This record gives sequence, structure tokens and C-alpha cells, in this order.
Amino acid sequence: MPTASFVVLAIYAGFGLLELWRSNLFSKAEQTRDDGIVEIVSMTMLVVVTQPAVLFASAFLTGLAFPQFEGALAGINVFAAIGLLLVCDDMMQYWWHRASHTFPWLYNLHRAHHNARYMSMRLVYRNNVIYYAMMPNLWLTGVLLYLGLGWVYAGYLVVKMTVIIGAHSDVAWDKPLYRIAWLSPVMWVVERTISTPATHHAHHGRHADDPAVNYKGNFGNLLFFWDVLFGTAKITRTFPSSYGVENLAPATLGQQLLWPIFPEKKDTELAEPVGEEAAITAA
Repeated sequence: MPTASFVVLAIYAGFGLLELWRSNLFSKAEQTRDDGIVEIVSMTMLVVVTQPAVLFASAFLTGLAFPQFEGALAGINVFAAIGLLLVCDDMMQYWWHRASHTFPWLYNLHRAHHNARYMSMRLVYRNNVIYYAMMPNLWLTGVLLYLGLGWVYAGYLVVKMTVIIGAHSDVAWDKPLYRIAWLSPVMWVVERTISTPATHHAHHGRHADDPAVNYKGNFGNLLFFWDVLFGTAKITRTFPSSYGVENLAPATLGQQLLWPIFPEKKDTELAEPVGEEAAITAA
């Protein structure tokens, strides 16, 4: 597991260097002072505290409840193990993400991820600190690790995070491939299988009337297939003209990182989105 974590951080750093070279990593369009603080704090908390604590606590509690099942799945077929991770981690995260755009109180925990008016690999871990602690797929992953799937999870995590980091980056790897005619059938399969910059950028688009925007869908993380399967997919091979949330009152630094510990003075302004974003919570 530590080796996989270092590989993920290396991939993250690699996309960072790519953005530093191609799109000015530290000075994005419409960036504010709070953006950098939110990203540094939320990433540090997740990587150093929240994710390790949740995985350990989940495995520990599973061991207390079912000590006889420790390592019970260690010998299963690798494809079966990957299938379990895709369902218990990636599909569960799809539903958690979708719920975050359905229930106003949960959207308050996820809103920081969409507050940025730009796309970047910097956004990958940008969320309210409490959001990750509640994420059900992390707790289920802890159970699978206790059952002996750590050997598969290490490789799975590298693949998943490579896809997710690439999907958030503003150096879109898929854009030049769309211009190659003979690759079109290949890209048809790719964009319906994994999250790509085009499909995920659509989820971060600011204006609902932008044809490239689908912030009420395109929830997939590793697999975009879940959006195709559950009817929330929109594929245009184009990119939004702007990013962020539409017609929503600004959130303070404290609200982005630790709502509801730091609620807005008029809490309903944050908890009840208006305008186009209200359509998300009503979906």
C-alpha cells in the first residue's frame, strides 16, 4: 500500500508539472486567495489523516465483528477482486457523488469541489474535510482490505487515481485524440468506459445553457460506464466555456472546509441553492 500511495503522488506531481508547463498551475483564471488554501488543507487532511484513519477504523471494526474472516478473500481470482473493488468502491462513489448533487445538506459538504472557477489537477482532493470522512466507499474499501484484497487494491488505486487526476486536469489528454478521424471508434468506447477530461469537465461547467455542461450528471470517477448504465451520461466531445457554480451565494473559507461547523449567517443561502444549481438538488 505505501508503494501505491507513492506512485499516486508521483502521478499527481506529473500532472502538476504538465500544467506548470502548459497552463500555469499556480495562477488559474478567476482564481482567488481562498482557492489555494482550500486545496492545500483538504488534500493534506485527506492524504495524511482522513483516508488512513477511515481505512484503519473500518478494517479494525470488521476485525472486531468478524475475526474469522480476516484474509478470507486473499486467494480469489484477480478479476473477481477487481470486480468487487469496482462495485464496492467505484460504483458506490458514483452514488455518493450523485447523492451530493441531490440532497442540499450533502451538497454543502461537496460544494468546495465546484467552487473553483477553473479546472486543474489541484481539484482532485478539494472537498469539505467532513465529506471524505463520511464517504461510504472508503469504509467499504477498509472491509475489503481486511478480507485480503490489499494486493489488488494497490494496483487498482494507481489506475483509478490516474484516470481521475487526468479527468480534472485542464491539459486535456483526450482533446487531440478527438481530431484523429480513425481513432473516433476507439474514443467512442473509451469515453463510455472511463472518465475523460471532456466528460468530467462537463460536470464542472458553470452555465446550464452551455451545450457542453452536465452538472446534473457525469458523476463517474474511474468508470464513466456508471453514468451510461444509470442514465446520467452526456457526451459532447466539447468543453464548457466556464466553470464553477451558477447563481449561488459565495461561501467563506470556513464554510468550504468545515460546514456545518462554520455555517453561513443565513444558513438557507448555502443549504438551498438557487437558479440553475437549484435544479441539481431537485433532481
